[in-house]
Amino acid sequence: MSAEGGIEHEPTPFDRADFLKNLTRLPGIYKMLNDKDTIVYIGKAKNLKNRVTSYFRKGAASPKQQVMVAKIARIEVTVTHTEAEALLLESQLIKKHKPRYNICLRDDKSYPFIYLSTEHPFPQIIAHRGAKKKKGSYYGPYPSAGAVRETLKQLQRIFPVRQCEDSYYNNRSRPCLQYQIERCSAPCVDLISAERYAEDVNNTQLFLAGKGSLLIDELVTTMDRHASALEFEQAATVRDQISQLRAILEKNYVHGERGDVDIVACATRAGIACVQIFFIRQGQNLGNKTFFPKITGEYTPENILQAFIPQYYLDKNVPHELIVSHTPEEVGLLSEVLSVHAGYIVAISPHVRSDRAKWLQMANVNVENALATKLSDKQGIYARYLSLQEELGCQEVPKRLECFDISHTQGDFTVASCVVFDREGPVKSAYRRFNIEGITPGDDCAAIYQAVSRRFKRLANGEHEAPDILFIDGGKGQVNQAEKALAELQLNNVMIVGVSKGPDRKAGMEKIILPGQEQELDVNPAASALLLIQHIRDEAHRFAITGHRARRGKAKKESVLESIAGLGPKRRQILLKQFGGMQGVSRAGVDALCSINGISRQLAQRLYDTFHYQDD
Repeated sequence: MSAEGGIEHEPTPFDRADFLKNLTRLPGIYKMLNDKDTIVYIGKAKNLKNRVTSYFRKGAASPKQQVMVAKIARIEVTVTHTEAEALLLESQLIKKHKPRYNICLRDDKSYPFIYLSTEHPFPQIIAHRGAKKKKGSYYGPYPSAGAVRETLKQLQRIFPVRQCEDSYYNNRSRPCLQYQIERCSAPCVDLISAERYAEDVNNTQLFLAGKGSLLIDELVTTMDRHASALEFEQAATVRDQISQLRAILEKNYVHGERGDVDIVACATRAGIACVQIFFIRQGQNLGNKTFFPKITGEYTPENILQAFIPQYYLDKNVPHELIVSHTPEEVGLLSEVLSVHAGYIVAISPHVRSDRAKWLQMANVNVENALATKLSDKQGIYARYLSLQEELGCQEVPKRLECFDISHTQGDFTVASCVVFDREGPVKSAYRRFNIEGITPGDDCAAIYQAVSRRFKRLANGEHEAPDILFIDGGKGQVNQAEKALAELQLNNVMIVGVSKGPDRKAGMEKIILPGQEQELDVNPAASALLLIQHIRDEAHRFAITGHRARRGKAKKESVLESIAGLGPKRRQILLKQFGGMQGVSRAGVDALCSINGISRQLAQRLYDTFHYQDD
């Protein structure tokens, strides 16, 4: 059942009181339109009257909502039977209309599969995108066409099943180039028997279905059979296949996973959101895909995942489980809607342990890296510098920026960071860290004074060039100490700017502080300069924390290998000799470690975890 509220093209101003008085309390969706009849926002509600009314309560709306509400000329509602139906309709309409104030998924194309034409006497294997109309087997989805091409390339080297179209295959009179480079067995000209070709097809299916261990066991049996029959050339070929398969499976295998799982990680910074999905199918990592949803204002990762998941999954095959980096706002409702769409229970798991926690950690690292790359994109950086000049009142466009931050744990292992930006973005070769000593533990002002003094003494000696603006992550105390340090070095041509988080400590609510001024600088919240300030401040924060954790971790351990239970002096000596030192041991995988005599798989796993998953 559906009903429309509001009057289309109403010539008189929007009468919110009258509209709200007659609004239903049933579940449904609401569309907010401006004076040009353009939808600016679409939302869903369990109770339409309560939800829509909340936008018009004094003091209840966020700054973003206040701007949006001011543009409303009309509101339309569509009533649904349940909140789950409302969520489904909301997702469909957002994808269709892409309203300005909604979180919108930009890249929503279909994803490729690998198709095996099992009905053909000599089946082909190719990439496929779109409807699954042809008879055969489909494997995937893969995150990109590049991931499909890489998988097909790997399979060609091991099991040379043809990848040509039937029209090309049916008109061959001699082998093509693929046969010459050993990427096809040329069934088109009968250079391989149907039985041998069927073996390659069966092995390909086992590989794509995630049954790599079973496939290797079968190949080992085949190799032994050839060897017993003195067919050493065939045995060597199978041996090489086993070796290549092991290398691929070790690279792509997800320990502990047997089913279909997606790992969905989200990160936000400086007004940009990034979501990354890792596709796990039958225990194999098929790759990952990165998205940058369109957002306006400041959203939390929980908000973003709540909007992203239905937009992305409600027209696709959904895996049995989603492992997520943050808990969506309505995780129960999302799970219910996805389960109805899929036809089976779909779990959404924000809290995981053991191997799954390690894979989620890997996804979080990747999404942070993707976001950092996006932020460092050269496009638009110069415009942000122009905006910075305008907001801070600089005579010229700044060329070089530096930012300092302090990190410690209750005053211990204090580290100061200095990061440098120019008009191309971060200049990581110029980054510096300072181990802070000789101050009262926890005194951030003294730490800033020491770090700035040490940094700019080197500038006075000509070791590096001076920044146009020096940002300090902190309040008036830290800014005054930075000013004092520069004054003592008689450096008066560097502008100092303090960046202090607001009372709610939310990005976008920063206070900009200048030395000697009682009031914070009034920066336009929409100015692109603020994105630049947030970026350099966040980068300084990240660099400081990384240095602090490294310093603290180094102090905690005297010897990595000596701390591992079950690893005695003889085994430690063997490991160091086999891998050429500590660096080689730290880089080795579990399988390589347990190949050493006396190292069990459990001990190898403990050794690997020591180097790769240490607690902060």
